[in-house]
Amino acid sequence: MHGADTDGRVVAAACTIAIDDLPDGLIVADRFGQVLAVNRAAVRLTGVSCERAVGRDMNEVFPFRDHDGREWWKLLDPEGGLRTRSRVPERPLHLPGGQELYVAARLTREPERGGEVERVTITLRDGGARARLERSRADLVSTVAHELRSPLTSVKGFTATLLAKWTRFTDEQKRVMLETVNNDADRVTRLITELLDVSRIESGRLEVRRQVVDLPARARRLIAGRVAAGDREERFHLIAGDDLPETWLDQDKIDQILGNLVENAVRHGRGTVTIQIETVGWGVAVSVRDEGEGIEPALAPRVFRQFWRGNSRRRGGTGLGLFIVKGLVEAHGGTITVQRAPEGGAEFRFTVPTGTPDFALSS
Repeated sequence: MHGADTDGRVVAAACTIAIDDLPDGLIVADRFGQVLAVNRAAVRLTGVSCERAVGRDMNEVFPFRDHDGREWWKLLDPEGGLRTRSRVPERPLHLPGGQELYVAARLTREPERGGEVERVTITLRDGGARARLERSRADLVSTVAHELRSPLTSVKGFTATLLAKWTRFTDEQKRVMLETVNNDADRVTRLITELLDVSRIESGRLEVRRQVVDLPARARRLIAGRVAAGDREERFHLIAGDDLPETWLDQDKIDQILGNLVENAVRHGRGTVTIQIETVGWGVAVSVRDEGEGIEPALAPRVFRQFWRGNSRRRGGTGLGLFIVKGLVEAHGGTITVQRAPEGGAEFRFTVPTGTPDFALSS
């Protein structure tokens, strides 16, 4: 008997831990409205402690109201309604203090089809967080639309001019206009790629296709490409440690990370752009630093947010680059930080794990 009691306490403790680990608020009640359980997130969102809630009536401790002031629990009516009803869609509700939460419910029946409601499981999400997410998405759409307008206007203007007055232009004039159209088309492609990357990062659908990647070789290739495009070779300095361990990474995404960080250093910094690759305890660290003004410590937490552009006098791009870089690094199981470089500029440092493919995939 003692063993059975112990097993019961262990199971109850495990269930409590499980619901407390959920990111959303969770309230469980019976069909009469008596609260059976409340998780930690629900306590945080509502301000009602577990001790105060459990065993009490829903309308007493969680008096949710809709926008018309009606009592949500009475509208839910678990004992009434269709016997086939099992879910109640999420909707915005308010607590007496004015706080907005998004609330949904699931009705558990016994038997499952057409039986009496045994319990009601209620999930809560922060309305403020939802509103911030919606504003962020609206800002993203607005920013991308604004950035797309300029190159598309240019493309439309040049193509319309060429079609209408082709014979009036010299070959050299045509070449210049077509080069401009080509560059603007590349800009549109980059913007669309950024938008897709943001979508995949936010939805957790970013795929990492791992292979052995030679980080110093990728850095040298990046520098060579920038020099070929017109940057001075002496502007870049590569420091690579000896006997670097094997890294299993997504080569395209690593090129994107390095390219974005170097572009950021060239655009916003001054002096030499240094790329340093070295072994650390659990992986390989890559630092990209410049000799510019640097980033104020108070601004460091904002750097990897969407739409951060740093110095407004040098504004350019969508402000999504560093947000994407952070998402790509974290998709590899790595971390990224920003700090003041020894030469006074900004230093971005990301670390990715090393080891066998299985180890890298599990990190």
